Amino acid sequence: MKYSGIDLHSNNCVVVVTDEEDRVVVEKRLPNELEKILALLSPWRAELVGVVVESTFNWYWLVDGLQAAGFAVHLAHTTAIKKYDGLKHSGDQADARHLAHLLRLGILPKGTILPPEQRAVRDLARKRMQLVRSRTTHILAVENIMARQRGARITSNQVKRLTADLIDQLGLAEDVALAIKANVAIIASLNSQIDLLEKRLQERVGERLEYALLTTTPGIGQVLATTILLETGPIERFGATGNFVSYARCVDSVHTSNGKKKGEGNARNGNKYLAWAFVEAANFALRYCRGEALLRTEEGQDKQRGSGQGAGAQAGPGVLPHTEGAPAF
Repeated sequence: MKYSGIDLHSNNCVVVVTDEEDRVVVEKRLPNELEKILALLSPWRAELVGVVVESTFNWYWLVDGLQAAGFAVHLAHTTAIKKYDGLKHSGDQADARHLAHLLRLGILPKGTILPPEQRAVRDLARKRMQLVRSRTTHILAVENIMARQRGARITSNQVKRLTADLIDQLGLAEDVALAIKANVAIIASLNSQIDLLEKRLQERVGERLEYALLTTTPGIGQVLATTILLETGPIERFGATGNFVSYARCVDSVHTSNGKKKGEGNARNGNKYLAWAFVEAANFALRYCRGEALLRTEEGQDKQRGSGQGAGAQAGPGVLPHTEGAPAF
């Protein structure tokens, strides 16, 4: 039997094929061209147990191409893979061999490979978040300009209502007004694109039962339900509620020995988009849904202190994201 590991970079990759004793059968650095990679692996297609691809920012094309060619592909969870720190030599070839080695031993930490069509919708939701952050940057820019010119800020809602005519009526210097108009023009363009993406996302997920169920949770509206649904993927991949809550970064991290705290681990390991969504949901629930659930009680606060706040510290003393994550699961 043969095992393959691919150390993937932005414009090239190192492809390794090893045997059952970790001996290298073939090893070569190739450009990121699917045809050349397939040509290198093809002679061992019948013997290959699987091909391990490093989970980098650009793995989509390679994983999809290998799967389409009939190879069993595994996505390596890179942050969960630790090599011996005492190694004197390391490099791309060693990394590729290590991936194949972990696959042979059956201890490879794996990531989930979603179908291309599901990834596309999820990435569309991430694109919306990117545009919203960009819009916020321009809104804050206008607020700062007004604060410098007038000594007082205007609200974000007032910024959103600005037009070129209204800016001309503010009595600002010509160059200052032009700067504000530039920001306002970009805000208007971003608004139209955000609306377009939100409409498409609603078409893609609005009819799904899971989406309807998520929106019944206090603090979770259409945007957060879309994010949680798409970032979670198939819920069956989580063995228990705790696995999902940990993936959403809604638990604390602590290392203990002999009953004493010895440090903290990788609390940020997980999905940053889910972490954001549940923090937002917790804050919205605390602000608007106290009558439905999540009332601040002395007993509830005691339980929360005992379980640790972790990523939910922003949500305030009365509600934590893990109180949202478990019902969502």
